[in-house]
Amino acid sequence: MIVTADHQVLVQGMTGRQGRYWTERMIECGTQVVAGVSPGKGGQSVHERPVYGSVAEAAAAHRLDATCLFVPPAGARSAVVEAAEAGVQRIVCLAEHIPSHDVMEMLAVARDHGAQVLGPNTAGLVVPGQTSVGIMPGFAANIFQPGNVGVISRSGSLGTLVSMNLVTDGFGQSVFVGIGGDPILGTTTADAVRSVAAHPGTEAIVIVGEIGGAMEEDAAEVIAEAGLPTAAFIAGRSAPPGRRMGHAGAIVTGGRGSGESKVTALREVGVAVVDIPSEIGPALRSLGAVPRASAGGSGDVSAPAPART
Repeated sequence: MIVTADHQVLVQGMTGRQGRYWTERMIECGTQVVAGVSPGKGGQSVHERPVYGSVAEAAAAHRLDATCLFVPPAGARSAVVEAAEAGVQRIVCLAEHIPSHDVMEMLAVARDHGAQVLGPNTAGLVVPGQTSVGIMPGFAANIFQPGNVGVISRSGSLGTLVSMNLVTDGFGQSVFVGIGGDPILGTTTADAVRSVAAHPGTEAIVIVGEIGGAMEEDAAEVIAEAGLPTAAFIAGRSAPPGRRMGHAGAIVTGGRGSGESKVTALREVGVAVVDIPSEIGPALRSLGAVPRASAGGSGDVSAPAPART
């Protein structure tokens, strides 16, 4: 799931402190934020955007292509369901610690209405020079520059570090997608690889994974089908078996989900798996990826695109 400058965005929970702050940052990045929703606060405005009491009211007045949820865990299920039932097709769910039964229900409702959920526990997504939806620093030029590398990360903080390293190495990003670190997610690594590989301008892919679950292993076949230079960093590879590290999804059961299992699966399809994030840029170069970034934010590049295989 990707949100571009052509999409109109709703912010649920816009009147809260975090909602106000990040709405302003998203607007600064070029995101078409058209309205907000806060129950009981309809009729107000935030950053010159109207606030409605429900998503249905906002949908009656605006075309809503996507929504970003600044709501607490206890309200996430109802907020996602409300957005899906109002016809919003792209839902970015930032909250973590949502009860598993709530996550399963909200994802089922979204699926029944043809909507896709990014998260929960996602930091959001960025199309440098166009949009930022969520809590990623899309406004920081030393972290995000328009370019040709699609970044997929389970961790927002590690995704930020890797994106900064890419810019330092001369690469920019075509898109950044934070899928989230919970065990039950609306968008898997494989889902994200398909979207990122198809996104205009993507000529290489970076995956920031971690131990636990099997999403990276499951994505290996999709990565092979994409046929793009791909590098990966897997966090937590030194963790003892059975130990959970950080995210709720980072728990290893048996051999599947271990760092070794992920590295083996990825290397078998030609992915360059690095030991530290700063090695990702050189790894992409070794695979034939050409560094290109545009400090001006237009997305223009100076070198011809390499042939895809």
